[in-house]
Amino acid sequence: MSLLARPAVAALTAKAMQRVTELVDRRSGGRGSAAASHARFPEFPRNVRELTIPTSVAPARATVYLPPADETEGSAPPVHVNFHGGGYVVALTELDDPLCRFLAAEAGVVVINVDYVVAPQHPFPAPPRQAYEIVRWVAEHGGEQGWDGGRLTVGGQSAGGGLAAAVARQALEEGGPSIALQVLHYPPLDLATHAKDKRAAIDKPALRPWMADVFDTSYVPDERLRTDRLVSPAHPSDTADLTGIAPALVVTAEYDLLRSEGERYAGRLRKAGSLAGHHDVAGADHGYDGSDDVKARETYALIARHVREAGRG
Repeated sequence: MSLLARPAVAALTAKAMQRVTELVDRRSGGRGSAAASHARFPEFPRNVRELTIPTSVAPARATVYLPPADETEGSAPPVHVNFHGGGYVVALTELDDPLCRFLAAEAGVVVINVDYVVAPQHPFPAPPRQAYEIVRWVAEHGGEQGWDGGRLTVGGQSAGGGLAAAVARQALEEGGPSIALQVLHYPPLDLATHAKDKRAAIDKPALRPWMADVFDTSYVPDERLRTDRLVSPAHPSDTADLTGIAPALVVTAEYDLLRSEGERYAGRLRKAGSLAGHHDVAGADHGYDGSDDVKARETYALIARHVREAGRG
């Protein structure tokens, strides 16, 4: 076991990452990464409002992105709940601002970008439980909030994709809410297999084993829990019948260390009759859409088409 895989060390390292992120944001007056994200894709306006969603874990702050007015004439628009990435440790909600604006405009949906609880302060099972309660609340309160909770999709990038998968699994097990689509964008779906035993198509992928030691150990300190179906649905130990789970669009990246587990889960969903599509982004690594505008636009357009189609019911 590496030093960073020890729970106490991983927790300290994760908190240091959080402090560095907060320090950078403070030094920029809150305009650093947020300003850069807001400046991308300027053709899509940022029409937002803030919202706090109650859950049994903790209140969740969220930013609500509104679609263009011509998309909402005559009826309440569908709603899409987005969960950001960050290894279950760092709250990177603003990095998803370009995606949220893109989906609001191109898919014609209300997008709710969630600032969920992170580890090590809130380890598993708190984040997936909170995420599920958020989605359930969104489904139940559309009438008062201005969206159609009966036309609901969920999605996320990286760790957010893992949470979206966990939300869909809980909705299957608990009888709702009805989810028309889950979008899993380069998600971690097998924390039971150590990163050092995973293989990427390039020698130095963006995700490294030491990062997994920090993220995975902070999120699930007890290794015995890493085979839980809400953590590792792509691990061979999860053999439950997934028939009836929300249809999924799975997006993997060619060079990503997590590509294989995304492919495995896509295959499992296909067998269950719940794979809406699997797209592998050629020549891309984990988190590629944060810096490659061309590839980001292509993938976001694909996601938007699937979300729009799912929202039509």
